[in-house]
Amino acid sequence: METFFVFFLNGISYGLLLFMLSSGLTLIFSMMGVLNFAHTSFYMMGAYFAYALAGTLGFFPALIIAPLLVGVLGAAFERYSLRKVHVYGHVPELLVTFGLSYVVLEVVRLVWGPANVDYRVPESLSGPLFTLANIKGQGLSWLAGAGDAAICGPAAGNSCTQFPIYRGFMALVALFMLGSLWLLLTRTRIGLIIQAALTHPDTTQALGHNVPRVMMGVFGGGCALAGLAGVIGGNAFVTEPNMAASVGAIIFVVVVVGGMGSLAGAFLASLLIGLIQTFAVVIDVSAASVMQSLGSPVSFEHWAYPLLKITVSQMAPILPYLLLVLILIFRPKGLLGTREE
Repeated sequence: METFFVFFLNGISYGLLLFMLSSGLTLIFSMMGVLNFAHTSFYMMGAYFAYALAGTLGFFPALIIAPLLVGVLGAAFERYSLRKVHVYGHVPELLVTFGLSYVVLEVVRLVWGPANVDYRVPESLSGPLFTLANIKGQGLSWLAGAGDAAICGPAAGNSCTQFPIYRGFMALVALFMLGSLWLLLTRTRIGLIIQAALTHPDTTQALGHNVPRVMMGVFGGGCALAGLAGVIGGNAFVTEPNMAASVGAIIFVVVVVGGMGSLAGAFLASLLIGLIQTFAVVIDVSAASVMQSLGSPVSFEHWAYPLLKITVSQMAPILPYLLLVLILIFRPKGLLGTREE
């Protein structure tokens, strides 16, 4: 039971990291109609900038400065490149962002090399946040930190599972970002201008607001959110030149499953996919094992038996894409999507 609860929290924290990354892409698409193929490249830039800054300034200053730098670069890209091709339609936009992703990849390899860098979790956020112990005769108990050695030591014979501090920190930052983004878009004058520029750009322009500058700010803000995810996720996983490609596909799955342009849908899809991927890797069950446990007379020589032997853990990497296919078949707009394209 304690393992299930910790895996559940790990899935939630991973899902919140996915939302931190996908929210910027969703915001850019909902506001500008631009599907930014280079979005995960900004995620990678956030991780590398944080690695460079953390060595001199420390992790927490890097947590603030790195996303700002990524946001400035994203705004500059929108102003001097993306805006110029916007008038030609979506295909040139896709091509220019696709080209940018390769430019960023090669620049990262030139500056930091082709291998992974030593970007680590700071000491202040290392170690377990709490321990769940299944104590014999007492049931499940919550223990602060690493727990008592008398309870969780090898001689105690109890089952103990730890939840890392950094996973909790990841979730806290993601929730803070979610709350800040919601307040910005729904409770501030800036949010009202952004929403007005989305629905009535000509009227907003006539009222004296610079709509192109608003769009530049939105694009830069979305890139800054990706950079923040890179700062948080780069040391939790690995910081290397292929990190953008490794999360690129899953982010587009999140955005499509949640609904193109829907922040609420992206949040729901992120949590769902985070939980699916976290739990699937530990479920060592196949259709063949289930059929055998039910007494089904399946021949081991049957042509389909090798397929039936594939376990859920082996299928874990493709489950989000299977979910994507099912969503596109049965609900093409996504879970909470409303945008008509």
